[in-house]
Amino acid sequence: MRKILAIAGSDCSGGAGIQADLKTITSHKMYGMSVITALTAQNTTGVFGVMESTPDFAAKQLDAVFSDIYPDAVKIGMVSSKTLIEVIAEKLAEYKAKNIVLDPVMISTSGSKLLNDDAIETLKYKLMPLADIITPNIPEAECLSGIKIKNKQDMEEAALKISKNFPGHILIKGGHLEDSSDDLLFHDGMFSWYNHEKIKNTNTHGTGCTLSSAIACSLADGFTVAESIFNAKNYLTGALNYNLNLGKGRGPLNHCWNI
Repeated sequence: MRKILAIAGSDCSGGAGIQADLKTITSHKMYGMSVITALTAQNTTGVFGVMESTPDFAAKQLDAVFSDIYPDAVKIGMVSSKTLIEVIAEKLAEYKAKNIVLDPVMISTSGSKLLNDDAIETLKYKLMPLADIITPNIPEAECLSGIKIKNKQDMEEAALKISKNFPGHILIKGGHLEDSSDDLLFHDGMFSWYNHEKIKNTNTHGTGCTLSSAIACSLADGFTVAESIFNAKNYLTGALNYNLNLGKGRGPLNHCWNI
């Protein structure tokens, strides 16, 4: 049984965050564990409140997991403050965590920054260096690179910029592109494109959480990063194509479509 640790915030409506992570891990027939960085009051129409975990309690959660059931892979999602990011980075280094997938949740769906500047710097220089792969969407890649991204050429330029401070695999997700949803993987000077037509489904709440957790599952199962992305995109496509329609806003996926 492969063991996957998700470090992220809780979405009480079940579509994103820890809930999406655990559903994804379960659908891959693996054992899911969680370190909760924040409680959120949210649903398909918006976020109505956030109560952040203290750094000390986050550290206790990490100690409890790593000292007992050592994870085969780690997925990191929402980490909302400088001190919380520092604690997570320290613990992951202390326990020599492996197969780390970092989804740098920095920009909300409405375009608002979720992290202040000092937290973004701490994410870039303390947490990102521990990751095997980061999975920013286009607004997050813009924040990490300082480049405005309007097309696939801009995505390649942004990946090159990000790679100057991060030697690992960089997956820039193209869901915000107008004419496609192609994703770009950059590593060691090489560009690889994952081409995909846009799926006609506006219910996309939690797609980033789901993709990064699915990548972590495949890494834990011994697949390469490139293979893990391919597997994860196929899984996400199935979850979107199910066309689940719940809630009054941008609804969730069917994480268990393959069970």
